[in-house]
Amino acid sequence: MNFAEPLSPEIQSSVTLEYLNSCGQALKRKVIRNASISLGRNEFRDLVLRLNDGKLTQNFVLKQIQLFTRFIRDGKSSIVLQPDNVQLLISNCPLDQLKQFMKTLLIKHEAGKKEKPVNDRTRLLSGLPRMFETISPVQKKDVEQANELRAKANTETPVKGKGLSHNGLNRVNRCQQKRPRTESSNCLISDLRPSKKPALSMPQKIQLSTEQSLVLSTVLGGKNVFFTGSAGTGKSYLLKRIVGALPPKSTFATASTGVAACHIGGTTLHAFAGIGSGKASLEQCIELAKRPGVRQHWTSCRHLIIDEISMVEGEFFDKLEAVARAVRGKDEPFGGIQLIVCGDFLQLPPVTQASSQTKFCFQAKSWKKCFHLTMELTEVRRQTDKTFISLLQAVRLGRCTDTVARQLLLTGTRRIERDGILATRLCTHKDDVELTNDRRLQQLPGELHSYEALDSDPMLIKTINAQCPVNQQIQLKKGAQVMLTKNLDVSRGLVNGARGVVTGFEGGGKNLPIVRFLCGVTEAMKPERWVFKGHGGIYLSRQQLPLKLAWAISIHKSQGSSLDCVEISLSRVLSVVSLCGPFQGQKFRRPSCYGL
Repeated sequence: MNFAEPLSPEIQSSVTLEYLNSCGQALKRKVIRNASISLGRNEFRDLVLRLNDGKLTQNFVLKQIQLFTRFIRDGKSSIVLQPDNVQLLISNCPLDQLKQFMKTLLIKHEAGKKEKPVNDRTRLLSGLPRMFETISPVQKKDVEQANELRAKANTETPVKGKGLSHNGLNRVNRCQQKRPRTESSNCLISDLRPSKKPALSMPQKIQLSTEQSLVLSTVLGGKNVFFTGSAGTGKSYLLKRIVGALPPKSTFATASTGVAACHIGGTTLHAFAGIGSGKASLEQCIELAKRPGVRQHWTSCRHLIIDEISMVEGEFFDKLEAVARAVRGKDEPFGGIQLIVCGDFLQLPPVTQASSQTKFCFQAKSWKKCFHLTMELTEVRRQTDKTFISLLQAVRLGRCTDTVARQLLLTGTRRIERDGILATRLCTHKDDVELTNDRRLQQLPGELHSYEALDSDPMLIKTINAQCPVNQQIQLKKGAQVMLTKNLDVSRGLVNGARGVVTGFEGGGKNLPIVRFLCGVTEAMKPERWVFKGHGGIYLSRQQLPLKLAWAISIHKSQGSSLDCVEISLSRVLSVVSLCGPFQGQKFRRPSCYGL
C-alpha cells in the first residue's frame, strides 16, 4: 500500500525579517530562530503569507513578489514583498518542505493574477471580520491558469535593455544608414531580451509505502534507526526523503563511498569524521577531531545519516562512537547524535587487507547501544517478476538450490545484444574494469574525442574524483559503449544506468556525442553539473558529460545505478559473501532476469 505525503502550505525554519528602504537596503532586521510560515487567504480572498515567531503573528498580503531559490539545496530561499519593501530570508528549512512550499507559493500567486482585485473603497465599506483561511492544495486548474498567464506574458514582453528607449533597439535616424549587424551585436540583442518564464507543473507528492512511512515517522520522532532491506526495496529513495525532511543546518548526510555519498547529496563518512583512515590510536583520532573545522562538524551535528553501512568496518564504527562522545563532551551513545543508518549487510562487505579478518559494523562493541530500532523493508518495488524476486532473495541469503542454479546457468549462454548495445560486464576489481574499457576503446576505428570537465576547484580534484560519478576526462569514439550517470528524463527512460552506444558527433564546434539508448531514445548529450559537499562543508561541483564507458563497470561504482543489461564476472571472487553481494546488490530496472 502506498501513501502520498500531504503537501503542507506551512514550513518551520529560521527567518530573518528585513524592512528595506527604496534602495533595497535594510532599515530594520529581526531574526527569528524558530519561525512558522504559512500561506492562506484573507476575507477578500487575497493571497496572504503569515509569519509566526511563537508570540507574535504578522500577515503580509502578497501583491508583487520576487522569489530567490538559488540556495534551496541548503534549505535557504528569499521572498521579497513589493511594494511593502519587506524581505524574508529563510534558512535551515527541510529541503522537501521548502521546495513544495515555494512551488505552491509561485503557482498560487501566478494563478491569482487572473482574478480582479477588490478596490480600496469596497474593502473599507465591507465590514467583514478579519480572517485567515489556510490555502487549499494546488489544483490542476491553478497550474493551467498560471501557465496561460505566463504564455501570454512571454509573447507580449517587449525587448528592453539598460540605456535603451522604450521604442526598442531598431529606432534609428532616417538620415542614418544602418550598419550590417555583427555577431557581437546579435549576442547583445539576445542578452537584452528577457528570458521566457518556463511552464509550471503540479508539485509532486512524495509516495511512500507503509514500511517506508513507518521508518520516516520513527526518524522524525527522534529515534536512532538502522533500516535494511534487499536490493529494490527503496532504501536509497527513502534515505533521500529522510534527508529532505530534516533541518539541513544540523543534518549531515554521509556514506561509506564517494559515489554513494554523491547520490544522497552528502560527503563521505571519513571526510565528515576528520580522523583520516581511523588507523591511528583513539587518542590521536580525538585530537584530529578537535581541530576547529572538524570540531564544528561534530558539535553542530544533531542528525547523522550513514548510507552503505555494510562497507564500514566495525572497529572504525567503534572509534567514531568514542570520538563523538569525547568531542561533544556527552556520555550518551555517539555523544547524543541521532543516528539514521542504512545498508544491507548481505551486499558489499568492508574493504580490508587480505590478511585481516573482516569485522562488520553490527559486530562492533557500540552497535547495540547506539540503536533504538532495527527495521527491514521487505516490499520489492523495482521488480514485478516473482520468480526473479525469489531468485534474488535466494542469492542474497546464499541459498543456491537446484532451481536457482538452473535459472542462473540458463543465463550463461544468453545473448542480449540489441541495436549495437552490448551487456555491461560487472567486475569485482577496478583494474579489470579499466583494462577492459581502455582495450575496447582502442580497438574501435575512427577519431578519438576528448572532453575535459569544468571543476569548481581544480586544486581539490582528488576530492571531486572520489565523489563524482564521472571522470575528469572522458574519451569517446563512434561505437563506444556508454552508460548514463544521471537521471535526465525518467519518463523517456533516460535514467542513471541507462545503456547506450555512441552513433556519432554533432558538428558546429560543440562536438557533442550522439547516443542511441536501449530504451529507443537517441540524444545529443550535453554537459551536466554535479554538486556535493567537500571537506569543511564547502560545496564542490563538476560539469561534464553524464556518460562513462560501459563495456565494464566495478561493483562499487554500480551502486545506485539501474543497468539495462549486465554480464557478471565472478572469476576473481574470493569469498561467498563477495559472490552473493555483487550479484543481488546490482539493481535491475528490467522486471525479469532477461537482461542478465
